[in-house]
Formats: sequence, structure tokens, C-alpha cells
Amino acid sequence: MTQPLHIGIVACSAEGAALCYRTICAEGQAAMGRHAHPEVTMHTHSLAEYMKAIERDDWARVAELMLASARKLQTCGADFLISPDNTIHRAFAQVAAASPLPWLHIAEEVAAAAREHGYRKLAITGTRYTMEGPVYPEVLGKCGIAWQAPSPLDRGRIHQIIFDELTYGILRSESLGVLLTIVSRMKAEGCDAVALGCTELPLILTNENSPLPVLDSTRLLARAALRKATQGLPAL
Repeated sequence: MTQPLHIGIVACSAEGAALCYRTICAEGQAAMGRHAHPEVTMHTHSLAEYMKAIERDDWARVAELMLASARKLQTCGADFLISPDNTIHRAFAQVAAASPLPWLHIAEEVAAAAREHGYRKLAITGTRYTMEGPVYPEVLGKCGIAWQAPSPLDRGRIHQIIFDELTYGILRSESLGVLLTIVSRMKAEGCDAVALGCTELPLILTNENSPLPVLDSTRLLARAALRKATQGLPAL
């Protein structure tokens, strides 16, 4: 390969998608040289459209929205796709089966990083749909990695912080305190790392402030896309 692959981003919520995009662009130069990064095209439907479907448990409609983005990105020349949104990965099997382009799976990248670091039990954070859904249990189970979701009360707190604050780019010290307390509890219950299973959570929870090592799903996916896009390029 003499040219990097074209990355297509199927976005859902703006803040997480923007962080993924910025990571690809900022870190591309390590493989490609100063100011360089692969070609990137992003498409997103309104988050409200996704939420209407998610709130009525209509994952077939979520898949339709993702596939509509996939087809538009194919038209733009994308070679493969990523979605920096953990919640909508619940529709991933339907999407992958009908997609015109191949995808990387965000939870699989988190699981790969957990294996690489030798983590044995992950605390799963994210939206209620992620913490209570099958995406991470299925992927981690296949890898032999244990997992634990927060308590029902804590799940509600995290969900509220994500949708009322982080998706709007609002970062509050009080909310950080709530998140740190929840992660500390899960550390005491035997978790050895925390999966940031919402693409906005890395905006507020980091390795610098977290009681547990963080697995940042947003950046892990962005870096996996960079590796795929630049594989086979001449070394700098």
C-alpha cells in the first residue's frame, strides 16, 4: 500500500465523535510525518433520531441509521468504517451483515487493550444502554475477561451525567467527584481497570484522575483505525 486507507466515521453524539476525529488527525503524524493523517470523512444523523429509536428499544432502526451513514461514506470513498459510540454497537451485528464496507468494533478494541495489559476484571461505565446491555459482556466473555457494571443507583447517575452534561461538552467538578467515587467503589469490589464505554467519558475521566487505569474506548478505536489505515506504509 502506497496510500493510507480512507477512514469513514459513523458518528452519533458530537463530543465523542469530535474526540475520535481529533485523535486520528493529531496522532497520524507518528506514522505519516508532520501534519499528516489519513483521509477522514464523517457523517452523522441527528442524535435525536438515534435516541428516538434507542428509547423505544428499536435496534433495527438504529441499524438503519448506521447503514445510511455507511452508504454515504462509501460514496465519499471510505475504505472502512468506525463508530465512536458504544451504545449503538448493540446493533453492530445487523449493521456488519448488511454493510457495504468493513468495520472495526469499539468493544473489541477495548478487550484487546485489556488483554495486552493483563487486566482480569473491568468496571463497565457508559450509558445505561451500554452498562445494562450485551455489547461488553459478549465481547469480554469471548476473551475470558470478567466484568462488572455499577449498582443500579450508580448506573443512573452516570447515565444522567453523560446525557445532561457530557454530550453538551459540560464538565463539572461535582460530576467528576461522583464518577471517581463510583470507580473507587468498583476498585474495592475487585475491578482492576475501568472501561470508559461512552465516548464522552474520556473528556472528564482520565488516567491522571481515575482510581483505576482507564481503557479509553474513544482513543483506542481511533488508534486502531490509524493502524489499519497506515498498515503497509513505508516506515518513517
